[in-house]
Amino acid sequence: MFGTKNREPFLIKESRDQVIKHIHDNARSKEIFIDSINGFNEHLHCLISLEREKSIAKVTNLIKGESSYWINRHEILRLKFEWADEYFAVSIGESQVD
Repeated sequence: MFGTKNREPFLIKESRDQVIKHIHDNARSKEIFIDSINGFNEHLHCLISLEREKSIAKVTNLIKGESSYWINRHEILRLKFEWADEYFAVSIGESQVD
């Protein structure tokens, strides 16, 4: 789970859907498998299948860094967009995923 800087509610429904689609497509191109992704106005949740060679920090930074660049380059929002520096991650086993 990662949120917008200062928990600003930038991810309104339309822009959130665009961002989610882009994150999903971009992750796939980097061979990052996102099982599901969704969120609210100020944060997103991702369920990611992580390969042994990839760390949570590396994958999170790739997703957050590229998506904020894309949001700003394509002017998805009127203001400059940034993700918060921190994120929350928890590990679960495959048996816990429907």
